[in-house]
Amino acid sequence: MSHLLFRLRRPCAALLIAAVMGATQGASATSYPLTVTDDLGRSVTLKTQPRRIVSMLPSHTETLIAIGAGAQLIAVDRFSNYPKAAVEKLPKVGSAYQPNIEAIVALKPDLVLADESSGSRLTEKLAQAGLTVYGGTGQTFNEVFEKIAVIGRLTNHEAGATRLVTSMRAELNTLQASVLRLPKVSTYYEIDPSPYSVGPNSFIGTLIARAGGQTIVPAALGDFPKLDPERIVNSNPQVMIGLSLDDARRRPGWTGLQAVKAGRVFAPTPEERDALSRPGPRLPDALRALIRFIHPEALK
Repeated sequence: MSHLLFRLRRPCAALLIAAVMGATQGASATSYPLTVTDDLGRSVTLKTQPRRIVSMLPSHTETLIAIGAGAQLIAVDRFSNYPKAAVEKLPKVGSAYQPNIEAIVALKPDLVLADESSGSRLTEKLAQAGLTVYGGTGQTFNEVFEKIAVIGRLTNHEAGATRLVTSMRAELNTLQASVLRLPKVSTYYEIDPSPYSVGPNSFIGTLIARAGGQTIVPAALGDFPKLDPERIVNSNPQVMIGLSLDDARRRPGWTGLQAVKAGRVFAPTPEERDALSRPGPRLPDALRALIRFIHPEALK
């Protein structure tokens, strides 16, 4: 944990504790039967509190555990690796694009948390197998918190969800305050070498802005667009994240870019990459990593 988090004065800490306690007291137990609408516009009804949950996305897995619903989790997707102690012994039932439907059905879950992707059609496949499925993920910054609240409601852990959201927002605000007076840094964030990147309204794009950066991708291109490499060259970013300096030097026309000449090209560690790519409880870890890349002086 960064020493920055210990700069909170005691009165501020007391106010934070009071806010968390107040918010928690305001969160009531979920009433069942419960019907919600997922991101595909489907009505999802739970007759009782789910006791056997399968999570098909790492962000859902991390959220369930963080809000106190880990005991209801009976299986996860093969990419769910955090927190290790909580997930390493759970059965792995494939992934969004290659789900083990037979194994999932055999576990007799009363709720499966999936995504809304039209590419994987995961929710559709699971629903066709007769399972109760909620399909939805946070694509924007605010949607991350909305999804935590929804999962808290679905699982009867609304108080835990409220505590998590409150603590996350407090930590994110503290980290953002460290760069408020620093100049904006043009930033290229690479999801993969295609190259896919991030728009300013995506949750990663918002984190970049909160870290004192500014993504080179215009909002009109969407949240996670595939870019023409020429756009990257023409944008001449000051910082590049998501690839190594050697990789950048091998790209046509990139050796003369600001970030490459200054050596400001950063490949996140596996743990940082997971935190950056998962719209869930580790957003503060993701923001801390981005600040380290974009404005390292703020964390000294």
